[in-house]
Order: sequence, then structure tokens, then C-alpha cells
Amino acid sequence: MDFPNCTEGVFATSSGGYDSLETAGLPPSKILLTLTLSVLAVLTTVINCLVITAIVVTRKLHHPANYLICSLASTDLLVAVLVMPFSIIYIQKESWVMGQVVCTIWLSVDVTCCTCSILHLAAIAIDRYRAITDAVEYSRKRTGARAGAMVAVVWLLSILISLPPVLWRHYSGDAEQEDQCIITHHHMAFTLYSTLGAFYIPLLLILILYYKIYRAAQTLYMRREASRASRHSCMTNGSMIPSTYPAGEGDTDGGPRSPEPLSPPEKSFSESTEDRTERVRVSAKTAKSKSRRRESHRSESHRSESRRSQVYQGPRISGSRERKAASTLGLILGAFVICWLPFFVKEVIVNTCSACSTSMEMADFLTWLGYLNSLINPLIYTVFNEDFKKAFQRLIRCNHYL
Repeated sequence: MDFPNCTEGVFATSSGGYDSLETAGLPPSKILLTLTLSVLAVLTTVINCLVITAIVVTRKLHHPANYLICSLASTDLLVAVLVMPFSIIYIQKESWVMGQVVCTIWLSVDVTCCTCSILHLAAIAIDRYRAITDAVEYSRKRTGARAGAMVAVVWLLSILISLPPVLWRHYSGDAEQEDQCIITHHHMAFTLYSTLGAFYIPLLLILILYYKIYRAAQTLYMRREASRASRHSCMTNGSMIPSTYPAGEGDTDGGPRSPEPLSPPEKSFSESTEDRTERVRVSAKTAKSKSRRRESHRSESHRSESRRSQVYQGPRISGSRERKAASTLGLILGAFVICWLPFFVKEVIVNTCSACSTSMEMADFLTWLGYLNSLINPLIYTVFNEDFKKAFQRLIRCNHYL
């Protein structure tokens, strides 16, 4: 259908008295649904814009890994701006009123951007896997140009995966299908091609990579804690067992005692008063010196005990880090699977089973569940990063000089 006919159809629909009365008399449930979807679209736009702005204006965030997150946020922003508003109108009208040309463009943008968002998650998983398993070598290769090349490859793959099923979709001549904007195929090959490339293969890749990332991080933490424990053990042994101890102090912690010094021979009773006074003064100094040595030894023992307690706390610290890493990976995978798996399962079933179908409400719900991933992505990939938190706080306070 050409553009003049499309425009005529739009104006005829908007100017019809019956349709305007129908729009004015929308049921409360439809109004509430439209407002809810509009709020989700606005939130997705604002949060992704915040992530992009934080990366652009914050010098500390200018890192190749964050360039991938910025590209992911840009893709999700396109979903919020170019895809969600048309879907809201489609759901509100319960029919497609903008013509088949706009329908084809909207479907192309929808499928391409959603596929690109999913492939970005796979690219980020690859980047993180290389960074943790080959840190030294990959740190030299992890440049802005390489991140840009990864983004370009992701977009190219998204176009190659998404456009053929859209351009060769089946156009039905039924009157019931004229006011609908959907993708249908008579050939199972298109369904398998699009669903495998857009979701199932990236899902399998992400699951494998994040499992390996978790195992590599667990091994790294164990090695680091073992090295730290051995280092503390060497320091503790060196401080707790010195070569010699002052007389009378070795039994404080069960250590070996050095032989006590021999006492001087007794003097005769004919010593003068000055000699006795001097001897008392020397004895007092010796007692004070011994008291100081005891206090220093006690403080040294206390420090050694604190070192040993730190060694014992090492596995606990490692365990908390592993739990935090596992929870982060669980959030990433859980959000991705919950948002997109139902939609792609439905696509495979509907397009491969001629007797299977879903209601329009269920199809809209599963589609928006996938769109919701564009709102969740910037939250998950930035909320656990302290640099992003500080950048967000400064942006909210309007401190532009970061």
C-alpha cells in the first residue's frame, strides 16, 4: 500500500464520529493499561538516557567495557522511543491504523532492536569472560576500537537475523488480517532461523559463559585467599616465635624461655649507704624496663591474634564475594530468561503448529514482557557498580564537572 492511501486511512479513522466516541468512552481497564504501558516507556527512556549520559560525561567511566553497556543502553533507548509508543497505540486501538508500510518499518525496527539488545548481552558476557580468564593478555587488547568493532558486529548480526523474516513474511488476503500488524510464515525455516539466531543460540552462549565466569571467579578467589592466608601465616609465625625472649616473659604465650641471667655475687654487709641506694635505684629501673617489655610483648601478642583472626575471616570474605557474584549473575540470567523465554516459546509453538494459537491479550502481554527487559538491563548492569552510583548521584545533583 502506498503512502497516500495510508495517510487517507489514518485521517479517515481519526475524523470518524463513531471512533472518536469510542475512544472517548474507553473502559477504565483500557485506560489503566495505556497509562501503565506509557509509564514503562517513559521510565525505560529516562533510565537509559541516564546511563548514556553518565558514561559520556564521566571520565572515570570511559572504559571499553562500559562502551558495550552504553551501546546496550542506546539500543534499549531505541526500543523505548521507536517501538513502545506504536505498540501502545496498537493495543489501545485493538487494530493497526497506520498502514502496511508503517507496519513493515515498525516490525523491522522492533525485531532488529530487540535482537540487538539480546546480542549485546551475549557480547558483554564474552567480554567479561575474556577479562576474567585471560586478564593480562586481554587487558592489552581491550581497547575502544575493539569495543566499537564488537558493537558493529552485533548490529550487523541483528540485521541479518531480523530482516529476512520480516521482509518475506506472509501477507494474508483475509479481511480480518488487513488491520493487523503481525509476522506470520508458512515455512518453518523462517521461524527456526529467526528464533534460533535471535534468542536460543545467544541464550545458550550466555549460560555457558556465565557458568565459566562464575567458576573462574570462584577459583580466583580461592587462590587469592590461600595466598593471603599463607602470607599472614608466615607473618604470624615470624612475630610470634622470635629467636630470643626476655627473661621471665616466654611463658606468656607458651613460647620457649631463654636462660635467666645469673645474679651477681652477694656483697658484704659492710657496703656503704650510697652503694645500697644506688643498688635500689638500679633495681627500680630494671623493674620498670621489665614492665615495659611485658606491655610491648602483650601488645605484640594482641596484634598476632588479630592477624590470625583476619586469616580465619578470609574464607568468610571470599564466601560473601562469591555470593554477591552469584547473585549478580543470577539477576542477569533470571531477568533475561523471564523476560524473553515465554515470548520465543510462544513464537515457536504458534508458527510451527497450525492448530495452535494465542489470544491477542496474551500475545501483547508476552511482547511487553520482552520489552520490559530494556528497562531492567540498565539497572542490573549499573546498580552494582560504585562508579555508576556516584555518577548517577552527581547527575541528579546537576554536578556536571565529573
